[in-house]
Formats: sequence, C-alpha cells, structure tokens
Amino acid sequence: MSLTLYPSIDLKSGRVVRLRQGRADRETVYHNDPSIPAEQYREAGADWVHVVDLDGAFSGRPDNWEAVEKILASGLRVQLGGGMRDMDTIARALDLGVARVVIGTRAAQDAGFLREAVARYGERIAVGIDARDGKVAVKGWVDTTEQRAVALARTVESFGVRTVIYTDISTDGMLGGPNFAGQEEFLESTSMELIASGGVAKAADVMRYAEIARSHPNMHGVIIGTALYEGTIDLADLIQALSGTS
Repeated sequence: MSLTLYPSIDLKSGRVVRLRQGRADRETVYHNDPSIPAEQYREAGADWVHVVDLDGAFSGRPDNWEAVEKILASGLRVQLGGGMRDMDTIARALDLGVARVVIGTRAAQDAGFLREAVARYGERIAVGIDARDGKVAVKGWVDTTEQRAVALARTVESFGVRTVIYTDISTDGMLGGPNFAGQEEFLESTSMELIASGGVAKAADVMRYAEIARSHPNMHGVIIGTALYEGTIDLADLIQALSGTS
C-alpha cells in the first residue's frame, strides 16, 4: 500500500513551533505565519497536514482558530488535534473545514464521549494515543497514566474508530529516529489504520515505514515535523521517492 505523509504544524499563540519531547519549556519558533509552511507543503505535493493546537493540548481549550483558518486556505486537508475535548469544539473544527479531528486526552478518559463522537462523525474522528514507555500520556503529555497504549487501542477500535495516531513521546522532536519496534508492536495489536509519529529524522526513516507497510496493511501514514523545519528531509523529494514504491 502507499504511505500517506502528514507534514506537521504545531501552533502556539498563533505561531508555528516545535517542542522537544512535548515540553513547553523546550520550544523553538519557526514561523510567525502558519500559512507559510502550509503553502510550502502544498507546493511540495502533500495532500494532508497534521495540525496540533498546543495551547488547546495544555489548557483543554483550543486558541488558534485563526491560524487553523490560514492553514485551511492552502487547500490542504487538515487533521487537527489539541484540546478536542467537547462536542462543541469538535463541531466548530469540522464546520470550519477540518477534514479529521484527533481526540487524545478525552478518548483516554471518557469512553462515552468517544462513542458519541464516532456515532456522530464516523471516520472524521481519529484517536491520538501518545505513549511514554508504553503507557498513555495525556493533557499535552504532562501526565502519564498507568493505562497501556495497546489496551487503549483495542478499546477505541471496539467503538468503531478507524484511524489512530500513535506517538512515541521519547523520540518526538529529537531527530534520533523512530521507535520502529514500538510502532510495529502497536500495528500488530490493532487493525485500525495507523499514522506513526515521533522521531522521524531522515528520508530513510520514512522509507523503512514504507517497507513495514508491505507486511502491515494498516500502516497508513507518517507524521513529519522537526525534520522538515531543520531541513534534514526534503518533502518534495520524499514524496517523489515514495511514489516509486507504491
């Protein structure tokens, strides 16, 4: 199967930033205007962009709607997470034109809420499972629970969730390479379509995911963040390389 690339835009106070291992005190600002990377990704050939409202992830209430509108104006399909913790917020995002909403913290804490969201919006709802040492982290990765990521995946799959974003926090933003073993274990525990996140540093990392997809049909996509901003991956070249593997 072909692998879908999700270049990432993390928003904080309207600006495009990256956090190392999700820590707010380890922030690098890359753009003041989020439309700039969005246009770059579209011109490189991307179809999707993964957007995280970090203010929403930390506070529980999204605060970057204007920035999201600027990204939507690029024509990319937007997958939005961060603070998606009530039905009104989810409805606002989808009404704005967001293609898919990612529920993270609330999915881990409130099964009834997730069931209702999936019943209302179907495949436009994805679940974000963020893990530290295999255990689910919530509230912008500030709190680590005792819940195992694999167990949560099986639960949300039983509710009808079709897409899951699995992030290995220890590798996120570090440019040290993904935790492939952890991602493969997760793939084998569920039939949901998996979007892998965390640690992608070079084109070879993504090509390895493409190889994994050959034996795991639910290996759907890869999120790339810091590597794009630091220039260790050229998105247009990578999309071209992947087109020859499908």
